[in-house]
Amino acid sequence: MRIGELAEAAGTTAKTLRFYEDQGLLPPAERTPSGYRDYAPDAVARIDFVHRGQAAGLTLAQIRQILAIRDGGRAPCEHVRDLLDARLAEIEQQIAQLTALHGTIAKLKRGAAQPDPDTCSPDQVCRYL
Repeated sequence: MRIGELAEAAGTTAKTLRFYEDQGLLPPAERTPSGYRDYAPDAVARIDFVHRGQAAGLTLAQIRQILAIRDGGRAPCEHVRDLLDARLAEIEQQIAQLTALHGTIAKLKRGAAQPDPDTCSPDQVCRYL
């Protein structure tokens, strides 16, 4: 299938497909005699996998690693599990940091609930921060 057909079937753009090909996420397409890219039907499933990996927060480099394992004839299940474990740990750390930030900002907001500019000294920009 031509690049436009693949883009439509995969819900993406031809520019994205060329980028995926350049990044090694999509194998180089065969070329027609007139030079057009001609993708195999299984390219749709591969692009769908790339999109699912991105939705899970994996980087394109990580997705490329998974695809390389599969292309090498092995199941990438353990590698995927390890990547998901690491991603989950990152998210949990981000949640903890955001929770702490939320507490800090809530405390600052309570302190600024009744602003009184006359209580700020001239050397302060704002006493509430």
